[in-house]
Amino acid sequence: MVEKEAHIAVRDVTMAFGSFVLMHDLDFTVRHNDIFIIMGASGSGKSTLLRHMVGLNEPVHGEVFYGGANFTRAEPVERKRLLRGVGILYQGGALFSSMTLAENVGLPLAEYTSLTPAEVLEIASLKLALVGLKGFEDFYPSQLSGGMVKRAGLARAMALDPKILFFDEPSAGLDPISSRLLDDLILELRESLDATIVIVTHELASIFAIGTNSVFLDVETRTIAASGPPQELRDHCDNPRVRRFLTRGTNGQIERSSARG
Repeated sequence: MVEKEAHIAVRDVTMAFGSFVLMHDLDFTVRHNDIFIIMGASGSGKSTLLRHMVGLNEPVHGEVFYGGANFTRAEPVERKRLLRGVGILYQGGALFSSMTLAENVGLPLAEYTSLTPAEVLEIASLKLALVGLKGFEDFYPSQLSGGMVKRAGLARAMALDPKILFFDEPSAGLDPISSRLLDDLILELRESLDATIVIVTHELASIFAIGTNSVFLDVETRTIAASGPPQELRDHCDNPRVRRFLTRGTNGQIERSSARG
């Protein structure tokens, strides 16, 4: 039985490609209003786990629950309903290059609501303003910096006022200042939307600045090596690979990195 306070629950999930088992026996809970970090070394399956959590990949064993509802076993209509409450920011923003920012952000609204074009534009403009892109409605993605593209992608992820947001390496490719600004924005949105946020990242500065809970995917054992608040794992975890991951950098100082997991 899934505990009532769980917003998302991953239960005994095994991820595999054919006969190759990437990760097995994954079991953890994301509670309401968490900023939950999925971390681990390159190749550990962080992004693949996110894809399993939103139904883009199917586990070979185990289940994912949303608020007590079995998402993995749900019929297509019920799964679609559950996904209406989910927003996703992909690594590269995943904006349509031939559409303006307003058109990109308004696309989910046009697809899933009965709003008029004028109402869609009004809400799209509001979402862009929330991420600091007021006045950029008619710009195309190619006209923006990397950080602006990420923020526009976030505005689109927020279009339907989701209660769960998934971010796949949101700071990848950003300079340290842009990364910190994005972290600040994530914190603000968590409070304003009363949302639960799941972030795939290896970025230490972000992990410690905004993460409230986490799991560490271990390449060697192919399962979760540790779970808990990132600061506690850094200071008290007895697994040397976890400690090494969380204390890496010059003289143990936290550094931002642009590598991708």
